[in-house]
Amino acid sequence: MAKRDYYEVLGVGKQATDDEIKKAYRKIAIKYHPDRNPGNKEAEEKFKEAAEAYSVLSDKQKRQQYDQFGFDGPNMEGGFGGFGGAGGFSMDDIFSMFGDVFGGRGGFSGFGGFGGGGAQRAQYRGSDLRLKVRLSLQEVATGVTKKFKVKKDVVCQHCHGSGAQAGSSATTCPTCNGNGYTVKTVRSILGMMQTQSECPTCHGEGKVIKNKCPHCAGTGIVKGEEVVEINIPAGVAEGMVVNVPGKGNAAPHNGVNGNIQVFIEEEPNDTFIRDNQDIIYNLLLDFPTAALGGDVEIPTIDGKKVRVKIEAGTQPGKTLRLRGKGLPAVQGYGNGQGDLVVNISVYVPKTLERHERQMLEQLRSSDNFQGDSATKRSIFSKFKNYFS
Repeated sequence: MAKRDYYEVLGVGKQATDDEIKKAYRKIAIKYHPDRNPGNKEAEEKFKEAAEAYSVLSDKQKRQQYDQFGFDGPNMEGGFGGFGGAGGFSMDDIFSMFGDVFGGRGGFSGFGGFGGGGAQRAQYRGSDLRLKVRLSLQEVATGVTKKFKVKKDVVCQHCHGSGAQAGSSATTCPTCNGNGYTVKTVRSILGMMQTQSECPTCHGEGKVIKNKCPHCAGTGIVKGEEVVEINIPAGVAEGMVVNVPGKGNAAPHNGVNGNIQVFIEEEPNDTFIRDNQDIIYNLLLDFPTAALGGDVEIPTIDGKKVRVKIEAGTQPGKTLRLRGKGLPAVQGYGNGQGDLVVNISVYVPKTLERHERQMLEQLRSSDNFQGDSATKRSIFSKFKNYFS
């Protein structure tokens, strides 16, 4: 199935509220749910397509990046929605992630099971951590690896995450017989239907711990810290978030670790101004070089200098563009390598020696120093556009 715009998939506009997006997704999910469309592969793909769209548009950060970059947004270790495409996840994945949409963990009111497979046992997931990192422009240009000492939940070394005291283990839950859920049959407008809900005794795990580990109180996790290495790709920008899977808080009972979300901040640069992938450098020319021409050295983002030729009669406001001397696109997405844009201005001295003043007085009356009307109009136009 060809990739469609997420707003088009859910049938909402780009200004849709969170509630409108949620309602639109639920309507589509009910329509194409596999229990209503058994064996219908097209309905299953549309069901997954809607889930992928909702995973992006229901998340403020992902929605912002999608609105800005579309499908070429920075994947950040997993892409939009974390599905890696409509075929990379199961029905149980959808309901575990969007249980609030359907009315409970794993449950979908009015339908029994997920495509006939039944509910899976609950698996805990550790919470995510958030970090901020400030990068210099040079680090943005090349990418960088940062180390952080992170205080977080870690696996209990005494019970190895099981939560059971040494020499004991968890036993099968007597309430649900190890299924993790209980089944209830109800009458509805669609007939007799089964609903599944989390087992109140084991909370969906299917097992209970009688002899709890005294070090972690049966949770399988304790407070600790870890040194985490985080690879920041080249080309990131202020406000972007790099997702580091599996490095967040450990989950109870050997569940799935959370992630670390790294929020990018940029340090101000004294030499350059960033404009997306382009780098702007303001070159202040002395008057003789602007009038006579010559070669000048321009700094670049990698610390090296390049020589550029200044043509005779160069006017203030002229720009030079050095191709490929800017910033790279994030993970190859975007327009390749940006440029180094040189804005030229001319320095006018505030004080003059007597002989300098005399020389300029002699030149004042020269036609070449008066400026014709076309040049004056050009300068005025640039000045006006600057403030428009």
